[in-house]
Amino acid sequence: MKKLLITGFEPFGGDDKNPALEAVKRLEGLELEGAVVVTCSVPVVLQRSIDTVIQAIKTHQPDYVVTVGQAGGRSAITPERVAINIDDYRIPDNDGHQPIDQKVEETGPDAYLSTLPIKAMVKAMQDKGIPAQVSNTAGTFVCNHLFYGIQHYLRETNIKHGFVHIPLMNEQCTDGSKPTMSLDSIVEGLSIAAQAIVDNDKDINFGAGTIC
Repeated sequence: MKKLLITGFEPFGGDDKNPALEAVKRLEGLELEGAVVVTCSVPVVLQRSIDTVIQAIKTHQPDYVVTVGQAGGRSAITPERVAINIDDYRIPDNDGHQPIDQKVEETGPDAYLSTLPIKAMVKAMQDKGIPAQVSNTAGTFVCNHLFYGIQHYLRETNIKHGFVHIPLMNEQCTDGSKPTMSLDSIVEGLSIAAQAIVDNDKDINFGAGTIC
């Protein structure tokens, strides 16, 4: 049976919870059609985030890797299309690092595209009533740092990897100032997306672009 590693970031920025980690806890051991899910927690820290996921890859030997992070302000689950070779942190990470205009990998290319079937993932979630969109920016904080770093590590392997951003949980914003999603819906969406990864060796022809 194939194996799918899903990782979730710890809380950061003063929050006491991160929906990525809360969802990942619920996904541990999930049996998909043709695969089983394994998980790990990731620190919101520059290089340690990459090192943690690399160690989990070495331990579990997965066929697929999905790294997951929180995107406050987004109203949908958003598989990312591209990781860029830039660290430019608006706030410090959990160890106080705040790089500005630095490369994630000094000798790496400017960008890596996701190797997951991101459009198939989005279509599968939408078909089940879960708000989902393709995103064309993973930001320049630790989420993008991890996305890029793991793509760089896996560049000469057959392991497929990509990053998925998820909204805040309902309890993280109760004043209506930011969109939220229930944790149950986040978990369901990630489960559907995970099955779509296993089911689609190649991505589908599905329009999901943006004008600007």
